[in-house]
Formats: sequence, C-alpha cells, structure tokens
Amino acid sequence: MTSLSGNVWRCFFLAEVRVQEGEPLENALRRFKRKVQTEDIIKEVKRHSFYLKPGEKKRVKEALARKRNRKKVRKEQD
Repeated sequence: MTSLSGNVWRCFFLAEVRVQEGEPLENALRRFKRKVQTEDIIKEVKRHSFYLKPGEKKRVKEALARKRNRKKVRKEQD
C-alpha cells in the first residue's frame, strides 16, 4: 500500500508472474498479459482515472445497456 496524503491510503494490486527455469520470456509475457486481462486490471485503472458525477455515471451506464441490447437484437436477427 502507498500513502498519498495524510490518512488517505490506496492499495494497488499488481499481477505477478514468476518465470520458471528455462522458460522463454515470450511465454512468461503471454501468461502475464492473460493474467492482467482476466483480473480486469486495465479496466479498473481506466475506471478510476477520472471522476464521474453520479448523474453522468448513470447516463454512461444506461448508454452501455442500450448498446448491449442493440447488439443482442442484431445477433438474434442473424
């Protein structure tokens, strides 16, 4: 954990991959990328990179729901 200012503490969880003996670096890098993707680390970083007011957050959430529904309807038509 790292201290930012005063009593504010943030915890950063980092993906960790241990390179085994004789394992090519490309394989370890591939495992690391997969782990980062499954743990949604990039998504969390993007989500916390800026502040959305509650009303804006609601509008974004509704827009994503509409987009999902349109995509679902399109797939059902095919």
